[in-house]
Amino acid sequence: MSVAASYLYRNGRRVEAVPFEAVSIPAMDNEFIWIGLHKPSRDELLLLQGRFGLHELSIADALSSLQMPKLSVYNDQLFVIAKTAQLEGDHITYGETAIFVGKRYIITVRNGSERGHGELRGRLETSPQTLCHGTDYILHAILDFIIDGYLPIVRTIEDSVLDMERKMLDAFLDRSQIARIFKLRREVILFQRVLDAMLDLCGKLYHLDLPSLDREAKPYFRDALQHMHRVETMVASLRDVITSVFEASNLIEQQRQGTITRQLAAWAAILAVPTAIAGIYGMNFDNMPELKTSYGYFVVLAVIAVMCIALFIRFKRARWI
Repeated sequence: MSVAASYLYRNGRRVEAVPFEAVSIPAMDNEFIWIGLHKPSRDELLLLQGRFGLHELSIADALSSLQMPKLSVYNDQLFVIAKTAQLEGDHITYGETAIFVGKRYIITVRNGSERGHGELRGRLETSPQTLCHGTDYILHAILDFIIDGYLPIVRTIEDSVLDMERKMLDAFLDRSQIARIFKLRREVILFQRVLDAMLDLCGKLYHLDLPSLDREAKPYFRDALQHMHRVETMVASLRDVITSVFEASNLIEQQRQGTITRQLAAWAAILAVPTAIAGIYGMNFDNMPELKTSYGYFVVLAVIAVMCIALFIRFKRARWI
């Protein structure tokens, strides 16, 4: 059985657990039922379709694991799909949470997300005065819970990038580190697409007049929208940081290569002096008067030494060596 929880609430307080086979829409206006499912079967969702009048298209979407965040309205029923995310190594994996919302019922269906709503449910039940607002308040709490799950992903990737930035200043980034930067950048770009869709979802919940959502609940959805804006801003900044780390690495590498090139050129210029002089005296001509000089050998060595030292000092001051 994939039922994680099935409880009846009255005036914001949990009354009793309802067996899944007996679930139905509560009769009283001050009551609602909250059903939580994890990877349900088609038969289980068809049972709920018959009991709560769920639309067949929303059932098909809830069974699919390839949905993007969306909002659909079917008569007086609201259907929401939110995208969950978690970080596994350097890879972000995604899941879907489908939410059916009516005036006296809310049904959550989790696919691909291991982060259950038990903790959230417990926290909400400690505040009956807010839980009594009904299913629209729970919808906001679930969305806020999902958005909170994005923050550890951003912070972990940010810490990894900053660590690579520190290492970059001391040594060249090797091939594996450069590949990791590109992988993180690709993951962040895909993550940003999901956040854009979630931002659009939260915007619709706040700006549009929708069934099963009271006007008193609008401030809660405005809070979720602002929360999403903050997360999206953080991710956009993170993407810029990743790009800047790669660009800075390229600049530092080019600078180091330029320094090495200048050093090689300087040493080549210094060594050219003795090479040229030795080349001249290595020519086999008979009429070379310097060959008969008594101290010519020592003079030539002294000239070579002086010129090499002078060039070395010049290049040293120019910071080519």
